[in-house]
Amino acid sequence: MFTGIIQAVGRIASLAHQGVDARVAVDVGTLEMADVRIGDSVAVSGVCLTAVRLAERGFWADVSGETLSRTAFAQLKAGTAVNLEKSLTLSTPLGGHLVMGHVDGVGEVVERREEGRSVRFVLRAPDSLAKYIAAKGSVGIDGVSLTVNNVDGAMFDINIVPHTLSATTLGEFTVGRRVNLEVDVMARYAERLLLGERASQSVPKSGITPEFLANHGFIR
Repeated sequence: MFTGIIQAVGRIASLAHQGVDARVAVDVGTLEMADVRIGDSVAVSGVCLTAVRLAERGFWADVSGETLSRTAFAQLKAGTAVNLEKSLTLSTPLGGHLVMGHVDGVGEVVERREEGRSVRFVLRAPDSLAKYIAAKGSVGIDGVSLTVNNVDGAMFDINIVPHTLSATTLGEFTVGRRVNLEVDVMARYAERLLLGERASQSVPKSGITPEFLANHGFIR
């Protein structure tokens, strides 16, 4: 579990595909590694990875085919900058929001515009995730905890202040950039709870729809 407050920007040292999965080596930059052990979790641009080998200034992790298919990780290559955060402890200040490191889908930057010293980004979420993104709610973008400003269908915008632009990879974002999205975990559980005892029944692949709720007596 993480907070979405980035601790350092590192770089991909190598990404070696091995069949359907891959092994990645990460140069951690200024991230303090003294307390990291083999088996510990590190979020790499929002993707929770398990360290399987350590070096003084880096670590190696295995990336499953599932992760490659559901995240923007496949677009990474040697030299790509990545946001890094070690897993939180009971003494970690929760300055962002609870982030699991489990990417829900891949979004796309569709607009970038300067607003004073800040930058406003407009992003498009996959249609299946739009219902979880709310104005003034939280969203994880490449591992960064951010507040949603406005929502219009599957489009939403965020305002990034100078510190975040310089302390994360967000300053490098350009139109067309694919990014990892993680919605607020509470939204996912709220949807599941709406099913009540019917949660054990099969749900249409399209997810919970108004028709599904009506057919099961939740709405009229």
